[in-house]
Amino acid sequence: MQNKLLSHRKTIYALSSKVNRYLQASLSENTRRAYCNDVAHFLKWGGRIPATPESIASYLAVHATKLSVATLSRRVVAIGKAHTVKRLPSPTHSDLVTATLLGIRRTFGSAQRRVTPALLKDVQKMVKGLDGMKGLRDRALLLTGFAGGFRRSELVSILVEDVQFVDQGIVINLRRGKTDQTGKGREIAIPFVRGKYCPVTAIKDWLAHSTIKSGCLFRRISRYGQVMDLGLSAQSVALIVKHRVKEIGLDPRNFSGHSLRAGLVTSAVKSGVSSWKICQQTGHQSSEMMQRYIRDGQLFTDNTVGTIW
Repeated sequence: MQNKLLSHRKTIYALSSKVNRYLQASLSENTRRAYCNDVAHFLKWGGRIPATPESIASYLAVHATKLSVATLSRRVVAIGKAHTVKRLPSPTHSDLVTATLLGIRRTFGSAQRRVTPALLKDVQKMVKGLDGMKGLRDRALLLTGFAGGFRRSELVSILVEDVQFVDQGIVINLRRGKTDQTGKGREIAIPFVRGKYCPVTAIKDWLAHSTIKSGCLFRRISRYGQVMDLGLSAQSVALIVKHRVKEIGLDPRNFSGHSLRAGLVTSAVKSGVSSWKICQQTGHQSSEMMQRYIRDGQLFTDNTVGTIW
């Protein structure tokens, strides 16, 4: 009888480990990292897991004037996930937490910060005259990030093996993205373009000088100019963008890694590219997701004042 009980416990433990492993795999690495930081902030404040609706509501109230509504909303989701992973009932769905978050949203508004898009002319200025190993890498990174409409996490996930050179340019096999957590993947085409700002040529030059044959396409470079085995982080993309926009006289506080993706969409909208073709390049799930860019890109198109003045 005791042996059967022991065997039953081992089976439960094995199943529990598998469930936890699959729960962990349901989130991307970047999402897990963000959630861990969010939960850590809650715990440092004095919260506990399992949490009570009262403690979460108090946490939200204390930080209502310190953090954005978007950040607070994500913190609530992260706290809920922490309970789900431990298979505990989540207090984040309680009326108290929901009402507190709604009250904060109504009091302070929920408009998200919009980064300034790096338009084509901006990106061209950013890469102009870049030389040396770091310059070659940044040139390829910025032009590819813009032309592919990549999120920064997608950009740093590209491997050399994912880049296929064809007669028309390159095809990049994006193995997984923010909206593709199951790893279905998609292909992004970047054609040759005339002039000295060709993304395809920039990648060719980077590969030739770095002698990288496999692994991460965009890598860290030591202070001595040596290409390292470690790939860039998503945060590195933001820092590179900020550094390069500062070099051309723009305010880096208004730009981020997302500026490259936003810049492609905005530039394409201004040039009259159809929304479905833009979605094909960027991987947006629907044109509704792009309405913000479309509005921003067409603010002065057929503007009422310009029409009647």
